[in-house]
Amino acid sequence: MPTLEARRDSAIANWPWREGNQFTLLEAADQYFERMIQAIDDARSYILLEMYLVESGVLATRFVDAFVRATQRGVSVRLVLDGFGSLGLQKADRKRLTDAGVDLRIYNIVHLRKRLHNFLRDHRKLMVVDGHVAFVGGVGLTDEFGVSKGDGTPWRDLVVEIHGPVVTDWQEAFLRTWRRSGGEMSLPPSALSPLPDGARGRVVLSEAWWRSELANAVARRLGSANKRAWIMSAYFVPSRRFRKALRRAARRGVDVRLVVPGPLTDHPIVRQAARRFYGKLLRNGVRIFEYQPRVLHGKMTICDGWVSVGSSNLDRYSFKWNLEGNQEIENEAFAEAAAAVFAQDCEQSEELDRKRWPQRAWMDRLQERFAGWLDRWLDRWRRPHL
Repeated sequence: MPTLEARRDSAIANWPWREGNQFTLLEAADQYFERMIQAIDDARSYILLEMYLVESGVLATRFVDAFVRATQRGVSVRLVLDGFGSLGLQKADRKRLTDAGVDLRIYNIVHLRKRLHNFLRDHRKLMVVDGHVAFVGGVGLTDEFGVSKGDGTPWRDLVVEIHGPVVTDWQEAFLRTWRRSGGEMSLPPSALSPLPDGARGRVVLSEAWWRSELANAVARRLGSANKRAWIMSAYFVPSRRFRKALRRAARRGVDVRLVVPGPLTDHPIVRQAARRFYGKLLRNGVRIFEYQPRVLHGKMTICDGWVSVGSSNLDRYSFKWNLEGNQEIENEAFAEAAAAVFAQDCEQSEELDRKRWPQRAWMDRLQERFAGWLDRWLDRWRRPHL
């Protein structure tokens, strides 16, 4: 397990704003997975992957094949997989990787002796190739994200492809997790020059049990938004602080919208826990859209010309137990492109009606109360002795 000091150092690190970056929002599975595999096939020196959900199947096999091809070209491949999220990766796939020379590390292997430490998870989704390109988002390497099922659609998610100086910071973020997982490595120094007409961006990380700079950044932006504050969250169980910030923004005339899961969700109890807050938000002018076509897994916040995309859901569980990572971007053109994607998802959602919301079925209310009780009970847990 990483030491208390190591977690603290990572949590309070002030990652700088970097000028001159190129950011591309990838919104479909056939976009981001194809771009990621192409980057692996183009790699000439090293590949770094940090991933939460990895499960044997069609999509995982494509990535395993790509990693094996890379090692056969002499590329160094290093993977950090979460000890819980990768339980579905079969021994045969792990053996293929290690036999090919892939350096595979597992973050916080699950064990009964660890007790509450088992809840500490690496929820980041990051890939860096040759120190020149990075991919950050909310996806996992399971078939739910990249293979059409019976309904013909994989889960809804988002990934940002990144070029420019901020890639160096993502590489450093990976190296910190790598060291905490028992690995050592040295990489050639990376000093990427700002790209012409590039955008401003910075790395923002969240660390379990410590004050979250990621949470603070979103709260600050909500407090200063003038035109819009749009949030897409797969598991939206916000703290009182966030709920107040949303209500205040709506009352001062900001266009506040939430895109949250509809009936199709992998965690129904989380959806019910969130719905108990909707009434007060609706009464204060917050617009809430429940996404309908498929499982929503994307995480994105847009406040005026600022955008944050990554692994973090705006819920207390993420900030309390998980390692999270988001890419912040300050750029009007990127914000408008992200807003167009968000607006399309609103069109595929059911907007909740403030007047009809109190008339919902009694069974829904009962489920919300139970889920709310469970959420409050979990939130009472305090940091155990380390």
